This record gives sequence, C-alpha cells and structure tokens, in this order.
Amino acid sequence: MIRKEKICNFFIYIILIALVVLFFAPVFFVILNSFKEKLYISSNPFSIPKGEMFASLTNYTNGIEKTSFFHAFGWSTFITVGSVLVILLCTAMTAWYITRVKSKLTSFLYYMFVFSMVVPFQMVMFTMSKLTDMLHMNNPLGMIVVYLGFGAGLSVFMFAGFVKSIPVEIEEAALIDGCSPIKMFFTIIVPILKPTVITVAILNTMWIWNDYLLPYLTIGLSTEYKTIPVVVQYLMGSYGAKDYGALMALLVLAIIPIIIFYLCCQKYIIKGVVAGAVKG
Repeated sequence: MIRKEKICNFFIYIILIALVVLFFAPVFFVILNSFKEKLYISSNPFSIPKGEMFASLTNYTNGIEKTSFFHAFGWSTFITVGSVLVILLCTAMTAWYITRVKSKLTSFLYYMFVFSMVVPFQMVMFTMSKLTDMLHMNNPLGMIVVYLGFGAGLSVFMFAGFVKSIPVEIEEAALIDGCSPIKMFFTIIVPILKPTVITVAILNTMWIWNDYLLPYLTIGLSTEYKTIPVVVQYLMGSYGAKDYGALMALLVLAIIPIIIFYLCCQKYIIKGVVAGAVKG
C-alpha cells in the first residue's frame, strides 16, 4: 500500500515538473534571445548566445532608444496604479453595500456585475472605442474609467463573497459605539478584507499592465500616452523589417516589474480566492 502511494506521488511529481517546464519554457526562450544578435534569432532560436551570436546589452539599448521605453513605462505605471486603486475602492464599497442592503435593486446590480464577467470584450470593443472617442476619454484618466468598468465584474464578485463571511454583529457593534458607515468601512471592513484586496489588486495589475488591445483602441498610436504593449509593437515593423532582438529585450523589461509585484504578494492569492468563494 505504501509502495503504491509512493509510485502515485512519483508520477504526480513528474507531471508537475513537466507542467513547470512547459510554462517556463516561453519565458526562458524570450530571455535567451534577448541577448542574441537579431540575425541569429530566426536561424538559431534555441541555441545559447555565445561568440558572434552574443549581443550583450545591445538589444536592450536599441529597444529603449527606438520606442522611448521609459516614457511608455511611466504611462503604463500611471494607468495601472490609478486603475487598480480606483477599482479596489469603488468595487469594495459597492460589494459591501449590495451585500448588506438586501433589496431587489442590489440583487439586480449584483447579477449585472456577474453577467458582465461572461460578456466577451470583442462584443463591445467597437461601441466602447466609439463612445470613449465621443466623450474625449482617449487619455490616461479616461483609460482609468474604462478599466474600472471592465474590471468591476470580477472584483465585485470576489469582494461580495468575502463580505458575506464577515459577521454582521461586528458592524452592528461599531454602529452602536457611534461609528459612521464610512468610518466603519475603512477602519473595520477594509482591514478584514486585506487578503481579498491584495488578490484583486494582483489580478487587475497583471491584466492592466499586460493589456494591449484596450489602450490601442482607446488611446491609439498617434498620442503621447502609449503604454508598453503598444510601443513594443513598433519593433515588429513591416515588410520584414522586424527587430526581434530589441523586441525580446523589451519583453523582458516589461515582465520584470509584474513578476516582482507578484512574488511579493503571491502568498495572499490562494487565501483571497478561497475567501472570495465563500457561499453566502
């Protein structure tokens, strides 16, 4: 019996190792080719960069110069941080309200938020881009509002699931002690929501930071507010003028901040997801 269990565990470990290799292979491939001369990336994509193939940091400097990478990095940071903060504040308060106030309106709002999670972006992207252009929202502040709309569904769903697990008696005791609803939310509810807040922040940060289609449709290519995924497309060129070396280098630079952020907060992900899945 013990031997059979060891054999099962051995095969499980083999499968898990294979999955790890499968998921990390593309990242390793990008890092490997970011230090390789662009002429050798197509002909020898899986070889180790050495000798005349090794480009040192040339690809990184060329990519930064061609795309104004740090300018795009600033706008990506502004849009991502601003959007995540607005999403956290608005959706946490919304989820708390619709969970505690039982009415037909709040039930309708909750199911509308849940329904928005299953609507494909391609279904609304034309009307969304047209509307943002009419309302002059093709700028970083407008992007924050747009991301709030698209990120509200999942965020409200996760917050609402966690709020249902918080005893109402805690809030009632705070109200009896003279605490206002707003003060109670920020001093009592928000600290309890910390695992879910961090989980929602991680999920939205990873999505917004890496998003290409929404900034491309809303802001476009003719403005100065281009984000990292948009400027990286410049390196694809046309008619064969593709700089794959600089492209790989900028992809490495783009994923470093999000990996650091994820590693710092990863311990809260499972806790927040499980807490947000509590059935009320």
